[in-house]
Amino acid sequence: MTDNDADERGLVFGFVLNGRGGGRQVSRNDLAILDLAPGESLWLHWDRGHPEAQAWLRESAALNPFDCDLLLAEATRPRLLPSSGDGLLLFLRGVNLNPGAEPEDMVSLRVYSDAQRVISLRLRPTKAVSQVREELERGQGPKTSSEIVLSLADYLTDKVDDLSVFLSEQLDELEEAVEQDERALPDRYLLQTLRRRAAGLKRYLAPQREIFAQMARHKLSWFVDDDTVYWNELHNSLTRNLEELEMIRERISLLESLEQRRLSERTNRIMYMLTIITGFFLPLSFFTGLMGMNVGGMPGADNAFGFALACLFSAAIAASQWLIFRWLRWL
Repeated sequence: MTDNDADERGLVFGFVLNGRGGGRQVSRNDLAILDLAPGESLWLHWDRGHPEAQAWLRESAALNPFDCDLLLAEATRPRLLPSSGDGLLLFLRGVNLNPGAEPEDMVSLRVYSDAQRVISLRLRPTKAVSQVREELERGQGPKTSSEIVLSLADYLTDKVDDLSVFLSEQLDELEEAVEQDERALPDRYLLQTLRRRAAGLKRYLAPQREIFAQMARHKLSWFVDDDTVYWNELHNSLTRNLEELEMIRERISLLESLEQRRLSERTNRIMYMLTIITGFFLPLSFFTGLMGMNVGGMPGADNAFGFALACLFSAAIAASQWLIFRWLRWL
């Protein structure tokens, strides 16, 4: 089962965690009579675009109106906010792995979490959610609500790692192709695509890195003891990704500079050859133009060998120019 699965009235799926890495699924109808035992936690994953999911969040989730407005906002950037009581609101972005989508068009995952509940909302399916769900179904998943949030952030970051490596490998191939042929030009469309993807990723990952740093610094009472260590590792991983994306942008700039230099050299080489050709034929053009004037008194006009002499004289001019150009090292 995946995050693409449709469930009743906006609930994609629900899980009651047993505190041992597994749990049982619950339906929308179970929520009204659900009573959590000690050590259990509840994870509800909703389709944010479904009207009944929005109605449940406002009427039955026991959240204040401000939190509901934030969770249901049309657009938001990665951010971390304290909620009422000891809860928190977490807005994360992940690589878009949906069919036909651009990876840099990152999907949004909004999360409310407290000591016993995790309420997550998505508009488009997210692979990270599916992976955490599969772990729970195998009995090897998160044990507490804090571990659910940490697992979601971990899988979102893993996908960023994969995309960063993929972009770097594409750039490596492009640089290798350019290095092997000194006259080759980089693929401009591919460079623009790589630059756009790197910029799109960096736009969301930079604030998300700061979120992970805040989670590592400010430990809540319901966090597991080693949660801050893992949040710090996620912060370091995103820092490494951001550095790699910045390096990718610099390498793209170098390739674009190389492209401009090679285009300039090619243009200069063409203009140089055209200048040489023009200079070579200028005296010949002057001579033939002079001899072609239709006026009286032209030398050789009545001579039977006049044309042959004109051709020989033109050949002598051409030979002299060739020798001069070679002496000047223009050829």
